[in-house]
Amino acid sequence: MQFSENWLRTIVNPDLNTEELAHLMTMSGMEVEEVVPAAKPFSKIVVAKVLEVAGHPNADRLHVCKVDAGTGEPLEIVCGAPNVRPGMLTGCALIGASLPPGEDGKAFTIKKSKLRGIASSGMLCSLRELQLSEDHSGIMDLPEDAPVGQDLRDYLQLEDNIFDIKLTPNKADCLSLLGVAREVSALTGAPMHFPVVASASVTCDDKQVVNIQSKDLCGRFTCRVIRNINAKAPTPDWMKQRLERSGQRPISALVDISNYVMLEYGQPNHFYDWSKINGALDIRWGKAGEQVELLNDQTVTVDDWVGVIADANGPESLAGVMGGNRTAISLETTDVLLESAFWWPDAIRGRTRRFNFTTEAAHRFERGVDFGNTVNALERMTQLVMDICGVEGKTQVGPINDQVAALPERKPVVLRRQRAEKVIGVPLTSDQIADIFTRLNLGFTRDGDTFTVKPPSYRFDIEIEVDLIEEIARVYGFENIPALPPMARNVMRISAESSRSLFSIRQQMADMEYQEVVNYSFVDEAWEKDFAGNEDPVRLLNPIASQMAVMRTTMMGNLVANIQFNINRKVSRIRLFEIGAVFLKDAAVEDGPATVKGYCQPKRIAAAAYGFAEEEQWGLEARVVDFFDIKADLEALAAPAQLRFVKAEYPALHPGRCAKVVLDGQEIGFIGELHPSLQQKYGLPHAPVLFEVDVAPLQAVKVPQYQGISRFQPVTRDIALTVGVETPVQDVIDIFNREKDNNPQCAIMQSVVLFDDYRGKGLEDSEKSLAFRFTLQDSNGTLQDETVDLAVNAFVAAASSQLGAKLRA
Repeated sequence: MQFSENWLRTIVNPDLNTEELAHLMTMSGMEVEEVVPAAKPFSKIVVAKVLEVAGHPNADRLHVCKVDAGTGEPLEIVCGAPNVRPGMLTGCALIGASLPPGEDGKAFTIKKSKLRGIASSGMLCSLRELQLSEDHSGIMDLPEDAPVGQDLRDYLQLEDNIFDIKLTPNKADCLSLLGVAREVSALTGAPMHFPVVASASVTCDDKQVVNIQSKDLCGRFTCRVIRNINAKAPTPDWMKQRLERSGQRPISALVDISNYVMLEYGQPNHFYDWSKINGALDIRWGKAGEQVELLNDQTVTVDDWVGVIADANGPESLAGVMGGNRTAISLETTDVLLESAFWWPDAIRGRTRRFNFTTEAAHRFERGVDFGNTVNALERMTQLVMDICGVEGKTQVGPINDQVAALPERKPVVLRRQRAEKVIGVPLTSDQIADIFTRLNLGFTRDGDTFTVKPPSYRFDIEIEVDLIEEIARVYGFENIPALPPMARNVMRISAESSRSLFSIRQQMADMEYQEVVNYSFVDEAWEKDFAGNEDPVRLLNPIASQMAVMRTTMMGNLVANIQFNINRKVSRIRLFEIGAVFLKDAAVEDGPATVKGYCQPKRIAAAAYGFAEEEQWGLEARVVDFFDIKADLEALAAPAQLRFVKAEYPALHPGRCAKVVLDGQEIGFIGELHPSLQQKYGLPHAPVLFEVDVAPLQAVKVPQYQGISRFQPVTRDIALTVGVETPVQDVIDIFNREKDNNPQCAIMQSVVLFDDYRGKGLEDSEKSLAFRFTLQDSNGTLQDETVDLAVNAFVAAASSQLGAKLRA
């Protein structure tokens, strides 16, 4: 927000210079981003009157002027401005005057000189030459009452500074001169002198009928009819000056009054051409397909999510956002309807983003506008209209129509002095707190050290106790809070040996050449359909972008997008992982300190590999990464726990190259190669291999237990079994492990691994041969052949009885 320091000081004038005031505002939460002078430096330029104008004898385009600059004697000045005329008042640079610096940074000094043979004792100035405007059509034309000889800086009130402040969304009460002045007054104790506006005298009975049909859209609508005005009346210079220094371009008297009251009171408002309104005004939500032509000449289509103001001809403006062209005022307008309303913040928030524009009105309404000040703002508008555009004996003022539908409830907030002391870290007395609340205009009742505060109508940011504590700290002064080191007992918290940290998991992934990425949890709805087959994702009420409108249930979409990004930058070998939350609907979840009712938010680790399995080198043949490379990485990550991989199907994975990951009988995630259709859709030359598993089971590790090492030599035996071609190897290994656990003869098995999978000559098309290597060892003695044979025969018998396996000769 931008405003003039002089304007602020007409309301509250603390005994502080500009730098001190800016620092105080910044430290209280109104960050002053920039303070710039209202005008570049110049000197010895005064108001002067042109007495005579004669043609230059040696130049057709120059004039020789006699000028009264208040010096006692008329000055002869040569001027080339086309608009110079006798009797006009303008700015005159005297001999020795210094003009604003040019592009080279150097000031220009006026000297007595000859122009085409005629001596010139000064210069008549344009606004552009003084860098006050881009207008260079001629010399400045000052009002007739400008005092001759007065310093131009004093006359134009150029000894001013423009403050540009940055406000956080909760400080909507400071989006006006009134709000900033309230804060400065509370911080410094300086009295406020805000303009007192008396109620206008009602001189006619004209009244606009208003129907608030949607109470969740509009809480209060205040309006008034004023007839027979002069819309062509010029805007006063003082108003134009304040608007310009607030970043607003003067347009016409009525528009300028509207902008001025918004800046002064923080109350957005609107002028309608009353003659163009057909019937009653209905405040309601839009209907699908309705269109509104706005003041910016943009035609928008609305629906039931967008509020409108409509008459008998349909919607004429977007509620709380922008007026419509159909009822817009012009210089020919004679009858106007003044509007000052309160729109619910939730009903305005996000609407401008939908239409790709923003307005000062929406910026204020979506943060919260003082719902108790609509009548005062309307009276101020009335006063300015009457003063500037009123026609004596003709202008008529109608009664105020104040429609109140539903206003926010200001619930009392309780503050405990002891709690404020603990949070702020300084001792406070109840009298200090009472004084701060009084200065902030916060009504309260006091019961010992407990205060019950009722926030005023313009404060939307006071809802809980810490909000009041923040107010106390702001007024007390953050700089007055001593910077003390925290005093707390240091306690060594030893991590349980049965768990490992996320850091160690990250470190292990990095050791396997994976790079960590951090992605948004907000994703494109199309990703949820492609990668999770999810038609009903968790949608955001107010997404930051259309392609980030839902919460992710899988991280695969993020990783594929990361791979795309790197491929586009000529990266050929990519290893990525992310540890983050996914968001699932779960009716069994209740509200808690770290949970939200109806939603489960498990933390997962996801990884993706793309390109060559190893960095290119002379000693290895180039090979694209495959399922088993990533499976090995996942097994290494989970070690010493043993993972099982069970054939499964997932929407985003290749149907023959994916599996679910099982640990201790529970499914913890999935692994597989990207589906060919998605590989083609996302333009990937090769299919990446991905896995995504819950991270909590990987953090749980078994505490190591001592086991003696056998001193006796192990024995290895190889067997080849013929099984059905559809039989998973894991099923055979599971049978061997169960036999070891249940048959004492097989307890000597230390490990079993598959070392061959054969299909072809000598076997039926429906068969395959699986060769396993058993390692057998006994800790109590050397194994005999009879003992080994009994164990191996038991393994073969178990596989034969459960899977129909046959020992291959």
